Amino acid sequence: MQTTRLEHDFLGERAIPEEAYYGIQTLRAMENFNITGIPLKSEPLFVQALAYVKKAAALTNRELGVLDPTIADYIVRACDKVASGELNDHFLTDMIQGGAGTSVNMNANEVIANVALELMGKPKGQYEFCHPNNHVNCSQSTNDAYPTAFRIALSNKLVGYSATLGQLADAFATKGEEFRNVLKMGRTQLQDAVPMSMGDEFKAFATNLREELLRIEDSRRLISEINMGATAIGTRVNAPDGYAELVTQHLRAITGLDLSLAGDLIEATYDTGAYVQLSGVLKRTAVKLSKICNDLRLLSSGPRTGLFEINLPPLQPGSSIMPGKVNPVVPEVVNQTAFYVIGADLTVTMAAEGGQLQLNVMEPVISFALFTSISYMTNACHTLREKCVLGITANAQHTENMVRNSIGIVTQLNPVLGYEASAEIAKEALKTGKSVHDIAVTERQLLTQAKWDEIFTFENLIRPGFIQ
Repeated sequence: MQTTRLEHDFLGERAIPEEAYYGIQTLRAMENFNITGIPLKSEPLFVQALAYVKKAAALTNRELGVLDPTIADYIVRACDKVASGELNDHFLTDMIQGGAGTSVNMNANEVIANVALELMGKPKGQYEFCHPNNHVNCSQSTNDAYPTAFRIALSNKLVGYSATLGQLADAFATKGEEFRNVLKMGRTQLQDAVPMSMGDEFKAFATNLREELLRIEDSRRLISEINMGATAIGTRVNAPDGYAELVTQHLRAITGLDLSLAGDLIEATYDTGAYVQLSGVLKRTAVKLSKICNDLRLLSSGPRTGLFEINLPPLQPGSSIMPGKVNPVVPEVVNQTAFYVIGADLTVTMAAEGGQLQLNVMEPVISFALFTSISYMTNACHTLREKCVLGITANAQHTENMVRNSIGIVTQLNPVLGYEASAEIAKEALKTGKSVHDIAVTERQLLTQAKWDEIFTFENLIRPGFIQ
């Protein structure tokens, strides 16, 4: 039979499993918020960041003389154990919850208090020696501890995402170099436009994604402003003089992040603009990535009745009924990931708008949306790179044949023949099926074979110069 200990709050007493480091308020949250089924421990960087916040608070309270040095030292040691990840399994509150994150904050307070008690040689739950509220939460409120930890975790999570996105961009750039001499037809409105290099097409994918790395860094700078020391609504109630400034210094040292204290703590306690900005950046990248995946699916379509310009790595049979069919499953799954992130951006938007007065109580769903979006985008970028982009090959002869037979190459005759004459050639070619070459050179003799050869060299088709 499971042994338990009794804990109480102002609502009454509850039995807590003896081996649990969490306490009564965490238990109540576990019973009240069965929403996502995804507990706090699923975001270890958030758990780590909560430990960092509590450690910085303990150090500051000790220095300012509002917390017994011995108790503060045990709290610091407990925070280090939590930050290491060894207590993650005791962070069990649902990621979406009511109470503006109070249950997350108390989950951290209770675990840290009980770890500190164990380090003291005391039984769990003997909070007269180290109390979750009086000691671990000293000089804090959920309303400054939660968002501060959230921002630290976001910043650290974005580092890994940026690295993975950068690796994907590099993979496209490498393919761009590999395909630099592959001639193909460019298209606008899904119609033949003018020739180009497939290498330039893939390099453009890389450029398109590398732009997002700059936007991510901009967002990291915005979330580096914290409201630690604001306590309940930004008036610094229950915090000693100098606490906000000193705790920010400690957090900078502990995290290695360039954190800064907000200039207006009342505004900073309810403001969620930085989250809206970050969510918009994630959505922007998702839209770009989805567009690129649409292109990969189109370019690989076929093999007999599509564009068939590139081959994607065959990963699995594509049909339960059509033998031999292979589908572009990785671009498809990345498309779907992008759709999720785009939807999550609307969640963040509505949650940010839904705050009232001095606090936005919707921050838990904002954290869930942003954490999952970053995780899913990181996974999608990794999967696209490893399972798709690195293995793409070009059907170079096929793409060159399409260019040579295309009506679109007539555009390059504009400077020589003029738009009207070129349009007449295009019209006849479309109507009769004849090649542009046969009409312009052989039949109408509008330019010589030597001039044609000068205009339509391989190099001039891929990197066109101005020829009259």
